[in-house]
Amino acid sequence: MRNILLIFALIFSTSGMLLAQDHDHADHSDDATHQEESHEAHDDHEHGTAAHDEHSDHAEHGDHEHGHCFCDSGHAEEGFIVSETAFHHIGDANAFHVWGDLYIPLPCILYAPDHGWNVMMASKFDMGGHGNGALAIDRYVIVHGGVMRIEDESFPMGEVAIECIGHEIDEEGSEHPIVGYNGNCYQLESKSTLDQGVFGGGITSYYDFSITKNVFTMLLVFVLLLWMFTSVAKAYKKRRGQAPRGMQGLMEPVILFIQDEVAKPFLGAKYGRYLPFLLSIFFFILGLNLIGQVPFFPGSANVTGNLGVTFVLALFTFFVVNFSGNKHYWEHVFWMPGVPAWVKTILTPVEFLGLFIKPFTLMLRLFANITAGHIVIISFVGLIFIFGNSGESVGGSTVGVLASVPLTMFMMAIELLVAFIQAFVFTLLAASYIGAAIEEPHH
Repeated sequence: MRNILLIFALIFSTSGMLLAQDHDHADHSDDATHQEESHEAHDDHEHGTAAHDEHSDHAEHGDHEHGHCFCDSGHAEEGFIVSETAFHHIGDANAFHVWGDLYIPLPCILYAPDHGWNVMMASKFDMGGHGNGALAIDRYVIVHGGVMRIEDESFPMGEVAIECIGHEIDEEGSEHPIVGYNGNCYQLESKSTLDQGVFGGGITSYYDFSITKNVFTMLLVFVLLLWMFTSVAKAYKKRRGQAPRGMQGLMEPVILFIQDEVAKPFLGAKYGRYLPFLLSIFFFILGLNLIGQVPFFPGSANVTGNLGVTFVLALFTFFVVNFSGNKHYWEHVFWMPGVPAWVKTILTPVEFLGLFIKPFTLMLRLFANITAGHIVIISFVGLIFIFGNSGESVGGSTVGVLASVPLTMFMMAIELLVAFIQAFVFTLLAASYIGAAIEEPHH
């Protein structure tokens, strides 16, 4: 039991550090306004001065030949956009969105080598619509729920009220996030990630160790599983030889199922050595999947639908499999016995790639299945707003409700089933890979 808890702690801590935060993008309209020049000067001089000032003003706002700045403040909503809502729902953030402009903030822990540490709650950024903050603090801002940093070092430090948050389009048509301050546009760095840009983002001038929705949910699941396993262990000590009851009765059939239907068939006599790892993987994934089904705090986080988390889980499997591999296993990878040499030159690269393809498929399978379910449910709920024209048509909303509710309930039932299936499939495949690595040769 201690081994199980230690593996849980290791999985959680590594997942939290490598967690790649998702990037949310939204299209907005230009909100720049320009002041008119005085009309008391001569016509020719007035025309030349105005043209020069206008050119300077455009340059300061980024509205020049190399790019255009667009801010979203002060504009009415363009209507309900299903894709934006879905991706916002599955993305990570520094706060839980409750309703409207109401958020449950989480701790922001930021470090920049040129400035030092900033530790504060996300509410300090004065979060509002779309998860955007109205304040910049030491060049940090919150955009769509995630912390970003202003690139320009000349931007004022301390607490500064920003005018708007939007994006800049460069000459190649690419979008870059910006904030408006004193009539100027300031470009933002990408969200900080420790994966060095593998899953988006890139190398930044700061490091984000914040407790985001995903990290908070992993912490919560870890604590719940710690309590469950501790309760079961105590029950076995106190009720030795008696029939299980309570939490013990709930957990024992699941543990025996993984042991008898997964570990023993694939691992044989050595199953006891790897059973703690398999149980840890199964219950950790299952717990995250189930709490992700809860549509409100403390649920709603799409943890196993995040590539950073599934990558770490697959990485653990990769290490366990290859560190456990015996001589027979490595022979079949690099130089298969009994196979002609010219065939080995073809099979060896394929087998070597298979070492990495197996965990890669584990990572993608879990990520894709969980993310797809969340997106489909949000899409079905979005039918209410689409048919109702974002609330303008009561009749259309009624039709949307009649179509959306049964479809959503059906998908939630499927998602509940998928939560168990994906935890089981991940564990089953991990056991099969380990079994292939420790299998003794047959004569």
